[in-house]
Amino acid sequence: MSTEQKVSWSDSFSEAQTAIQTLSTILPSIPPTLSSSDTPSLALLTDPELATQVSDHLRQPDSGAGDNQLCRWLYDTFNTSKVDLQLVVLRFLPIIAGIYLSRIPLRKPLAGFEAVLLAIYAHETTARNGQAITINLPDLSHPSIYHESKPQPHKSSSTDLNLVVISPGLDPQGTIRSTKRARIIGVGLELYNSKIVDMPIQSKLDFCEFCIIWAGQDGEFYKNFPNDNREEKGKEDETKNEKQEGRVLLPWEMLQPMLRILSHCLMGTYKNKNHELHEAACRACRSLYARALHDINPKAILAIGSLLKLINFRKTGVDHTELPVTNVINLQFLH
Repeated sequence: MSTEQKVSWSDSFSEAQTAIQTLSTILPSIPPTLSSSDTPSLALLTDPELATQVSDHLRQPDSGAGDNQLCRWLYDTFNTSKVDLQLVVLRFLPIIAGIYLSRIPLRKPLAGFEAVLLAIYAHETTARNGQAITINLPDLSHPSIYHESKPQPHKSSSTDLNLVVISPGLDPQGTIRSTKRARIIGVGLELYNSKIVDMPIQSKLDFCEFCIIWAGQDGEFYKNFPNDNREEKGKEDETKNEKQEGRVLLPWEMLQPMLRILSHCLMGTYKNKNHELHEAACRACRSLYARALHDINPKAILAIGSLLKLINFRKTGVDHTELPVTNVINLQFLH
């Protein structure tokens, strides 16, 4: 380890220890193993007893106010700019965003939650220099290692670039206005998704929980999707999909990163599948699908419907898009 690396590790270790000491003045008690850990940042991220205490504190009726000490701790910890400590804050993002959005209609003081969300958004704005995230889709009009393209007689600008915007550009935000709320939270979820392999299972379970709450629809009708009989059960669906408490607006800028996170929960741990997480993600997808149908949102219906089909394929092992394998050759003659 070089001298520079030793100094960096020492700074990170020291800041993590300071964070633990500060947190001990906020929570009733913290596990003694945290202070004695050789990797305090990792202990803050993964200790289940600590996570339960922080979660319970965030769920209290008066949490989220501007003078809330835990929100202040989360804000300061994220702004240390130490990646391992920022992961600790992101670990609780599902709860912060979930409770924050659910309390908007109650008109309670939420400046503490907003400070944390704005800190995450500002970090991403700086890291991306405000630029959009795009990908270049393959186009048969351009040559590749697999094929040669024919000259285009009337080449237009549309064939030059096939860019798809994954995340639009970012503008600095000093406050959370209602028109920017979904975008700010969506950016936070994008960052969470980029670090999701480091997130504990419980954090992902919290996320699935709030997806169901935000959807505000009963999705159990679609448990056997796509094999359900909608024509016969359409009226039954209407009675089940009544609006539930906690339902929030789900614009695409927030729904898109939500679906990416759920995709990981469904498929990201294929070899070491966590059954509880998989089932929670399935329930979240069904609720969001019911919500998409309720809102008549074609883009969401297509995206979430694809996830439900994927769930069904993994359950049955049958891909209905594959041609059947048979030893019988059918010959058709044209007259």
